[in-house]
Amino acid sequence: MVRVAVMTREFPPDVYGGAGVHVAFLVRELRRLADVSVYCFGEPRLDATAFFPPAGLGDANFALQTIGVDLEMAAAAAGSEVDVVHSHTWYANLGGQLTHLLGDVPHVITAHSLEPRRPWKLEQLGGGYRVSSWIEKLAYESADAVIAVSDGMRADVLDCYPEVDPARVHVVRNGIDTALYRPDSGTDVLERVGVNPADPFVLFVGRITRQKGVSHLIAAAYAFDPGAQLVLCAGAPDTPELEAETAAAIAALQATRQGVVWIRDMLPREELLQLLTHAVAFVCPSVYEPLGIVNLEAMACGTAVVASDVGGIPEVVVDGETGLLVHYEESDPDRFRADLAAGVNQLLADPVAADRMGVAGRARAVDSFGWDTVARRTIEVYDQVI
Repeated sequence: MVRVAVMTREFPPDVYGGAGVHVAFLVRELRRLADVSVYCFGEPRLDATAFFPPAGLGDANFALQTIGVDLEMAAAAAGSEVDVVHSHTWYANLGGQLTHLLGDVPHVITAHSLEPRRPWKLEQLGGGYRVSSWIEKLAYESADAVIAVSDGMRADVLDCYPEVDPARVHVVRNGIDTALYRPDSGTDVLERVGVNPADPFVLFVGRITRQKGVSHLIAAAYAFDPGAQLVLCAGAPDTPELEAETAAAIAALQATRQGVVWIRDMLPREELLQLLTHAVAFVCPSVYEPLGIVNLEAMACGTAVVASDVGGIPEVVVDGETGLLVHYEESDPDRFRADLAAGVNQLLADPVAADRMGVAGRARAVDSFGWDTVARRTIEVYDQVI
């Protein structure tokens, strides 16, 4: 049985983004097939070894704090016997690279996003963004294998890092647990958070970050059917400035239309299911998205998706079948916002079509995106480098 050291920033219960969701479910399935040790950030856990930044770095730039944690993870992993180290995101890539060098252990990276594709991270990390970019470049160019979560992500990896051998970049798409993400006919959560179950609503779920296109969605919402509600389950802002900017934009929208509900806390999955189930449409206005697990979550709950056509999203959302794709062009945001509103209004005006797309989306999630398949494909990558 292969022995795997998984290195990650996020691990349950501390999960705030798609990479954390991926790691949580992947590890669950890998543990059926391999001996898996997890090294992560944060509070102690029973099923992982967790680390805080060293005390002396408590006031340092977050990128330096991250390096401190990576050093701790590499030291811990080097003291154990593993056959492969598998790191997720730049936060853990250096830990994986150091483990590789210390013990001559093959290093596999899963590409969830790429720093060159996220220049807005400079707002969050300052000079640390240059540090994170350096770490990522070093790790990708040195890794024994890179797992891309979509064909679009594979193309991005090779474009951003042309020194990487294409033969070392493998596509293993993200998955969804359709037993956990399933339709929920209840309405008590909707009523508690201020959503009227009797009126149609459009839903967004995601972090407040430039990547997720929240500002485009808010601007587009001025043109949504006035009879529809807009529910924004949006939290974990990258910066206080971005949070304030988003709050002002939502307040301005609320002044012009009824039924704009902003849920700042990231709801637990059990509660989120009701929102995903009852929405006429789930909207994903991302300007960069390697795959977009959140679209799979909506589809698994039987809801049609209106999404931008960036990155790996077209590999999940089938235009005209499980939802509608809207072309995003950075140079023409007004056109994108208008088309986004048109797509939403199309489904609001034809709930029968929206329901049909939701049924097709659920079927696609069940048939094509199981985590057991993701785990088996990942083991196959390990076997190639060990």
